[in-house]
Amino acid sequence: MRTINLKRRLGWIILLVLAVIIKVISVNPEWVERYYTYGVYPVIATVLRFSLGWIPLSIGDILYIVLMIWLGYKIARLIRRIRKKQFSKSYGYGFIRRTIFLILFVYVVFYGLWGLNYSRQGIASQLQLKEQQSTTADLDTLVRLLHSKLNDQAQLLTPAMRDSFKSKRNLFLNASLLYQIAGTKYAFLSYKGYSVKPSLFSYIGNYLGFQGYYNPFTGEAQVNTTVPASVEPFVASHEIAHQLGYAKESEANFVGFLACRLHPSVNFKYSVYFDMYHYAIRELAFADSLRARSYDSSLNLRVKKDIADYIEFYKKYKNPIEPYIDKMYSYFLKANNQPKGKRSYNEVVTWLIAYYKKYGKDVI
Repeated sequence: MRTINLKRRLGWIILLVLAVIIKVISVNPEWVERYYTYGVYPVIATVLRFSLGWIPLSIGDILYIVLMIWLGYKIARLIRRIRKKQFSKSYGYGFIRRTIFLILFVYVVFYGLWGLNYSRQGIASQLQLKEQQSTTADLDTLVRLLHSKLNDQAQLLTPAMRDSFKSKRNLFLNASLLYQIAGTKYAFLSYKGYSVKPSLFSYIGNYLGFQGYYNPFTGEAQVNTTVPASVEPFVASHEIAHQLGYAKESEANFVGFLACRLHPSVNFKYSVYFDMYHYAIRELAFADSLRARSYDSSLNLRVKKDIADYIEFYKKYKNPIEPYIDKMYSYFLKANNQPKGKRSYNEVVTWLIAYYKKYGKDVI
């Protein structure tokens, strides 16, 4: 019994020490960037991707399913104890202690395996970009550039090109290739160890509102393979950006843009401009709705159809639970250095404007 108690105490001490270390490091972005993002994390990420990437099924999703079953069992057992009036003080204290230990364990594992990247210096430091308040003129310039690029790619995109990505293996291989190409221009985007997989929760994800996610416990990039074809390539590139250590959603969007625009595939170029136009036109609409509508009206017919299909797709899955999921996810983002919550995705517009202002409009 004494040995068991010593092990428990040791477990608590180790977790508490690690949690404190993580917290101390997280307050210094320079430390995170130097010692974690480009020190410890690449080793962790590479080991995970090479260990599990070759398995076609999502190991992370299977682990989540097992966890949900286990939690369901524990909750049912707790309810049964309460109903039978077997919920003593000692059991209650033990339950609270075990719950806190589990939360602490998940915290340490999550931030140790990936989550510390939320506190890194990130893309602004790497490209020497300054985040500034965007004017309506800045937004108008960006939308005009994206509008032109999107229409150009729409004219080049054929049904056969789009059909080629019905094979998800082909889609994911091309997604990993795009970072190999991007890595020749931006060394920090070099990517090894392909691990992109379809989510086992794709259909459920449509009701919950997600298009993809990164599993920090297994290093797998998950893609919802039921979403419209217009967005799938960019979703894959966004999730790989998370694998590379870009935890913030705006940065993952921007890194996905940097990679996709260099890919020879029209599918990827069309998808990234489709997504970036969506973010930019939304911001412009807040500032000048008439101007935004004039851009929308002059879009290529293919783009208009894809926008209509995209809207119709999500109308089908609209449900009363989704707003609560969105709110919970926003709280999670805010707790991880993204104060705008889900609106953080739109902050990619700020990076795009800073990028063309520094390097010229041709980079868009």
